[in-house]
Amino acid sequence: MKQQLTLTHTFQFIDEILAQQSVNLLSLNPQKTLITSFAELGNFIIEQNPEIQLLTTLQETLECIVYTQLQNFPENIFWDFDFLVSSMLRQALIADEGAVHFLTVFAEKMVSLTKMFGNKTEMRFRYVHDFMYGFEWARWVQKEPQKRAHIEPFSLVFLDYLLVKGKELLQRISYSKVTSYKLCDTGYRNPFTFSREPEDEYRLLTYLAEEQLIPVAVWNWNASPVWNKPFQEMRQQLALKLDIQPQRH
Repeated sequence: MKQQLTLTHTFQFIDEILAQQSVNLLSLNPQKTLITSFAELGNFIIEQNPEIQLLTTLQETLECIVYTQLQNFPENIFWDFDFLVSSMLRQALIADEGAVHFLTVFAEKMVSLTKMFGNKTEMRFRYVHDFMYGFEWARWVQKEPQKRAHIEPFSLVFLDYLLVKGKELLQRISYSKVTSYKLCDTGYRNPFTFSREPEDEYRLLTYLAEEQLIPVAVWNWNASPVWNKPFQEMRQQLALKLDIQPQRH
């Protein structure tokens, strides 16, 4: 029991990091306002009864990911992590190379990806929403569904794809060869034609969540990712319906 309390406290440390940064921990879950705490997620993990070394590595991996998101996406709005954590745990437990090694590799790729797409490089995206809530993954699967439908949103395969895509995009930006990723007058890049100012992003995503039009319900530990809906088109249509203004460049 004492050991369980100690382990729960290590996950609670991530909550304390977020509190120190004064983050408004909003969830996209239509049924509640705030995210599941990392202390609660820690309890879910402990219930699976994995070994102590795995729990420690999992906590360190999550702490690293959360800290990197805070540093590189300070204006991010929605912070759900439930399904990401359950996916990490599930993949780690069946990894051929062992759970700890898998989590170490996973952490490296997630941190690299977050830094690459964040506000400290020429990429300068404002939110992690498109990645965390599966919009990028669904679009990727739709291109070759026979090959990709079985690959989950937080798999190493998909992370590798995004790392390659990110490097190519940075190269195109450096050569001024981007058309749909131009900097907006806010200083961030927006591949969409509609505004993604915080109030617009909040309205659009909460509406999509209420209509069950989010590819990956990350607020759900047992989410079933969906790729076979025209998410991009529906997002554009909904932006018009909500009278969200065009993006200014």
